[in-house]
Amino acid sequence: MHYIDAFNHFFPKALWQRIQQLDGAGKDIGRRMQGIPCIHDLEARFRVMDEFKDYTQILSLGMPPLEAMGGPELSTEFAKLGNDGLAELVEKHPDRFAGFVAALPMNAPEAAVREAERAFTELGANGLQIHTNVNGAPLDEERFFPIFEAAARHGKPVLLHPSRNSSMPDYATEDKSKYEIWWTFGWPYETSVAMARLVFSGFMDRLPGLKVLAHHMGAMVPYFEGRVGPGWDQLGKRTSDEDLSLVLKRLKKRPLDYFKDFYADTAVFGSRAATLCGLEFYGSDRILFASDSPFDPEKGPGYIRDTLKILNTLDLPKADLEKICFRNAEALFGLSAH
Repeated sequence: MHYIDAFNHFFPKALWQRIQQLDGAGKDIGRRMQGIPCIHDLEARFRVMDEFKDYTQILSLGMPPLEAMGGPELSTEFAKLGNDGLAELVEKHPDRFAGFVAALPMNAPEAAVREAERAFTELGANGLQIHTNVNGAPLDEERFFPIFEAAARHGKPVLLHPSRNSSMPDYATEDKSKYEIWWTFGWPYETSVAMARLVFSGFMDRLPGLKVLAHHMGAMVPYFEGRVGPGWDQLGKRTSDEDLSLVLKRLKKRPLDYFKDFYADTAVFGSRAATLCGLEFYGSDRILFASDSPFDPEKGPGYIRDTLKILNTLDLPKADLEKICFRNAEALFGLSAH
C-alpha cells in the first residue's frame, strides 16, 4: 500500500529562523516547538518518515496562524518565506514530499489572494491552509471570499485548520479557558462552526466547485449527524428575533447535503471509534489519510503509526482502502496517479 499523509506540519528553515527573532508569538512558538525537532529539523523529519514504508507527505505550516504573529506586512513576509521554503522541499525531495499547501496572510486579504495566485502559478502549490478564524473574525466575511474564489478557480482544495486559544473562555463569567479545554473540545467546535458558516452564508452555493477539507475527520459533524440533519432542517424554530427559515429557502440544498460535500481526514489521534464514525458519515470517497504529525507524545511517529494501524485493520475492500490511503489525495491535490 502507498500512503500520502495529507495533513502534517513543518517549518522550512528560513521561516523557522525568522520566527525565532520575534517577540510575543514568536517566542511562544519557539518554546513549544524547540522540543519537537522534526517540526523544523529536516534530518529528524526523515528519520521519522523512514519508519514507514512507501510513505510520503503533503506539507503545511504549523501553528500559530501567520496573522496571529504580526501585522499584514509581517504575515505577508512570513507567507512568502514559508511557501518558498515548502515548494523548495517538494522540489528537492519529491520521494519524501508529494506536495504542499500554501499559507496566506489572512489579515491582508488582497495580499492573500496575490500570494495564493503566486503559490498556484509559480510554486506549484497543491492547495491552501486556512485557519478557522482570522484573529477572531469569521471566514464568511465578504473580504475573504476572493481567497476561496481563487482556490476554486484553480481547482485546488482549502484545508481548514482549527485555531483557538485560552483567551476564548468556556464560560461568560470567566476570562480564559481552563484545563486546555480550548484545544480538546474548542478546536473541533471551531472547525464545525467554520464549516457551518461557509454553508449558511452561501459561500458553497456561490462556489460550487470549491473543495474544503475539514481537519480531524470533519470535527464534530459526523457524531452530530442527527443535529446537522433533522435538527437543522428545522432552522428557525428555536429563534424568535429573526426569521431564519429564510436561510433554508435561500440555500440550494438541504444543510446536511452541504456537510456531506466536505472532505475529511483521519487525524483523530489514534481513535478507532472516531475513524469509524467519520467513515460512516463521509464514505471512502471523501476521506484522506492524515496523521497531524509531529504532535504526538513521541514527537513524530506516534500518530502516523497509530493511524496506519487503524486503517489497516478496517474491514474495507481494497479499492476503498486505496482511496483513503492515497488515491483521494492524488485526485484532490492534483498529483500523479500511482
